[in-house]
Amino acid sequence: MSEEILLWEGETPLFDSAAGQAPPALKPFLTGEKGRGAVIVCAGGGYMIHAEREADPVAVWINRCGVNAFVLRYRLLPYRFPAMLLDAQRAIRLVRHRAAEWDIDPRHIGILGFSAGGHLAALAATRFDAGDKDAADAAERLSSRPDLLASCYGVNSLAHISKDFMRKLSGKGEPTREELCGMDPSANVSAKTPPAFLWHTAGDDRVSVRSSTDFAAALTEHGVPYSLHIFPHGGHALGLAEGVPLTEDWPELLNRFLLDSGF
Repeated sequence: MSEEILLWEGETPLFDSAAGQAPPALKPFLTGEKGRGAVIVCAGGGYMIHAEREADPVAVWINRCGVNAFVLRYRLLPYRFPAMLLDAQRAIRLVRHRAAEWDIDPRHIGILGFSAGGHLAALAATRFDAGDKDAADAAERLSSRPDLLASCYGVNSLAHISKDFMRKLSGKGEPTREELCGMDPSANVSAKTPPAFLWHTAGDDRVSVRSSTDFAAALTEHGVPYSLHIFPHGGHALGLAEGVPLTEDWPELLNRFLLDSGF
């Protein structure tokens, strides 16, 4: 573990010092093993906070799998979409750009998120670009497409969310259809979406399990491989879910998925 790295050394897009937040950054958790992949971790918190139990402890666990990890400090309220998506996209580009420096395989850069962080991760996995080959910033020349998505009780579909969440995300309780589509991971799934690992609990009363089943249906429609796990016990915001019967197995299931995916 080392000090945080700012996503942008120069001007940060859409940054407002009056918002009272530090610039977006990555905290590296490097294994020291050569040629392994990396996973960028997006903690949840309803775009209000970064939940601690879904941040550093998860990165430490990923390291135990032999995989590098980075905890992303993305922008929260009063920032609105798309500021947080720009942060996730930049994080992917930056890790890919500095992969040789960190002995990371640039072909295996994944993103993992919980709840609202799962929404962010799923958006990054469905809304990406190939980079700008003419950009002065070398990192911006690289693709923002992650090579793997892991969404943990994530808001992967906006079909079942509250107006309160929508207002936090967009500033509007009822955005236009075009605006809604731009913020909805399920609506942006394509054949280029990376392989996905999804898990939820059946009794989640904060983010409906249908958020994950809807996303899985979209992945099926486009022929994207995925692993979906719906556990019978536990509610929401479980983090690593230690001590929750069956649900506590999700980290090992993800470990196997990472290994199978070449991480």
